[in-house]
Amino acid sequence: MFKAWFAIPFWQRVLGAFVLGMLIGGLAPEVGVALKPLGDLFIKAIKMLVAPLIFCAIVSAITDLNDGKKLGRLGAKTVGLFMVTAVIASAIGLTLASLIDMSPATTLTATEQAEKQIPSVAQVFLNFVPSNPFAALTEGNVLQIVVFAALVGIAIQRLKERGEPLRKTIKSGAEVMYEITRMVLQLTPIGVLGLMSWVIGEYGFSTLLPLAKFVGVIYLACLIHIIVVYGGLIRTAGGMSPWQFFKAIFDAQIVAFTTCSSFGSLPAAHRAVTERLGVSKDYASFVLPLGATINMDGCGGIYPAVASIFIAQLYGIPLEWMDYGLIMLTATLASVGTAGVPGTALVMLTVTLNVIGLPLEGIAFIAAIDRIIDMARTLTNVTGDMMVSRVVARSENLLQDQAHLATESK
Repeated sequence: MFKAWFAIPFWQRVLGAFVLGMLIGGLAPEVGVALKPLGDLFIKAIKMLVAPLIFCAIVSAITDLNDGKKLGRLGAKTVGLFMVTAVIASAIGLTLASLIDMSPATTLTATEQAEKQIPSVAQVFLNFVPSNPFAALTEGNVLQIVVFAALVGIAIQRLKERGEPLRKTIKSGAEVMYEITRMVLQLTPIGVLGLMSWVIGEYGFSTLLPLAKFVGVIYLACLIHIIVVYGGLIRTAGGMSPWQFFKAIFDAQIVAFTTCSSFGSLPAAHRAVTERLGVSKDYASFVLPLGATINMDGCGGIYPAVASIFIAQLYGIPLEWMDYGLIMLTATLASVGTAGVPGTALVMLTVTLNVIGLPLEGIAFIAAIDRIIDMARTLTNVTGDMMVSRVVARSENLLQDQAHLATESK
């Protein structure tokens, strides 16, 4: 039985579980909700990997890259591409939301929404540095883990021979974590089944009806951004066809969509870009945690843009061209500025609404379906991370040599 199961391609197992989960949640909501522990088990297993995997992988990546100038160039290219796609994402969100009337046909009732405290600029930057790195590892504070791991990697580089024993130890630790990751990822179909059954069973399709146009615009904007922008960059700068790219990352996309967690998707994304996109492990270990922290095309580009215009339409408040420009600028800067802040999407929306003077109470109308929206946001963010890893790796000759991993365009 197990032999027949593993003979099925992994992406087909994940897709089958996804469809089955939707059917169970739609036809038998109580059963769907009861299957939630399967999804919780998968998420806990993934979270177990994140802190040690990121720490070992980033230290290993920095020590293997060696050349400090090359590392700086890689960082600049990576962050620059993240920023460019964030601006484009905001523009797509603004355009669609402006063209489509999202006003609900029925009167909406606000749901309870706790006020979100926006940290000061100083506090955001202070949160980059861990006061206790072991506490950061224990609590899974990814941004602080990334900073500490980078410092350890740079220190090992500077110590040269004296740092070699620790380098080898952490390198071995990274290989062990990669192997554990491969083991845990076999649980993906079970986790996807549990999570999709629960989401559909808990929320139901009827919950979406009053906000169907709002949800539809966000999903449409994400789809256009993924297919047109990411697909176009993959074809022109990534050296492979969009079809090959999306086929290679499909299972990682499903994990992102169902878990709503960029960090939780890291193991699946790492496997996809190294085993099927041909990106070197060193660069993948550098770009993916960084992208999960600051690349927010879905949360920081599309979502604040569409939600701001929706709330303006809801309250009958007209927006000027200056407001649209502020939405785009604020959303793009906030996507990097709120890195590591819990509830990033909500914080970025709050910042955007404050800047253009829209009522924060409007958030309460869309809070009930945030999980449904978050699925599309996270899918977009993680797809962007994987696209950037391929594009920058190709520009820096960091693709693996195996011919079966990546087919260069002729």
